[in-house]
Amino acid sequence: MAYMFPSAEWLQALDEKLNSDERYARIAKKWEGDIMFNIEPDGPLTSPMKLYLDLWHGKCRNAFIADEEHEAELDPAYVLSAPYGNFTRIIKNELDPMQAMLTRKLRVTGSMTYMMRNVPVVLDFVRCAQEVETEFL
Repeated sequence: MAYMFPSAEWLQALDEKLNSDERYARIAKKWEGDIMFNIEPDGPLTSPMKLYLDLWHGKCRNAFIADEEHEAELDPAYVLSAPYGNFTRIIKNELDPMQAMLTRKLRVTGSMTYMMRNVPVVLDFVRCAQEVETEFL
């Protein structure tokens, strides 16, 4: 079954993938930091969406769409912001996530140093997202 990106169903499928993937668990066993994906309106996406994932030692402890109420309570270690089209290109494997960060097609708030020291974790997270059966708007 394919899940529409972005949606609560897609995010739940990603959560399940991360928590069942032995490779991700092994590679991300030392990762500490929650992430907010700030998906900016672009093309078919007409309003912003924020996806929150609490990632800790190779597991996803929580994942949800952050509304204004949630946002006020959250202080994620990382915020990754980009237009919808750039996120979809990363999920479709048409845009390398590290290249996107370095060229600011995907803007990072948080410790870029920590991210760069953990490139294998970042890339394996993206692999998991790419393996979720996805439909796009």
